[in-house]
Amino acid sequence: MPLLNLRTSLASVDDADGLLQQLSSLLAEQTGKPEAYVMTLLETGVPMTFAGSPEPCAYVEVKSIGALRPPAMTAAFCDLISARTGVPANRIYIGFDDVPASCWGWNGSTFG
Repeated sequence: MPLLNLRTSLASVDDADGLLQQLSSLLAEQTGKPEAYVMTLLETGVPMTFAGSPEPCAYVEVKSIGALRPPAMTAAFCDLISARTGVPANRIYIGFDDVPASCWGWNGSTFG
């Protein structure tokens, strides 16, 4: 049920599959939820600006049914994304969304 969606203005990311796997593992670790339920997405080439500049930037959405720890997660995800993509941490925004179990669907039903 945890989801991480990374959107970036970069045209491409080296070893995108490897980055997605690292994000998946980190999201499972950070939420304490089984990685079997984790989904990660990567969208590159998204037209974006940050602080009025088109320099490389990223927006990350993290959604989960509970288990969100924004301060720790922000540091961990910014560090990983910056190291893997070169996007400076000060050009990465992260939005967190704690979703009610009744509003998260999977396998034909919801979690609550």
